[in-house]
Amino acid sequence: MLLDVVAVKALPNYQLDITFENGEQRRFDMNRLMDRKPFNRLKDNSFFGAHIDYGTVVWPGNIDIAPETLYADSVPLPS
Repeated sequence: MLLDVVAVKALPNYQLDITFENGEQRRFDMNRLMDRKPFNRLKDNSFFGAHIDYGTVVWPGNIDIAPETLYADSVPLPS
């Protein structure tokens, strides 16, 4: 299932709160990615520049994550 991301909020400790087009709100933990290229470039507070483009989360410098990864590897937020 491919769902577009419609909203994102970058949080401390490399967490993303994401809203998908079906209305689900989920949290994605990026800690496991932050030592890998290209995500290691986000450690200088660029992480908080997360925004939506073409249905997924992107950062300056052409860094992005596939929306299906964001969905599959995230956990639902409590209602």
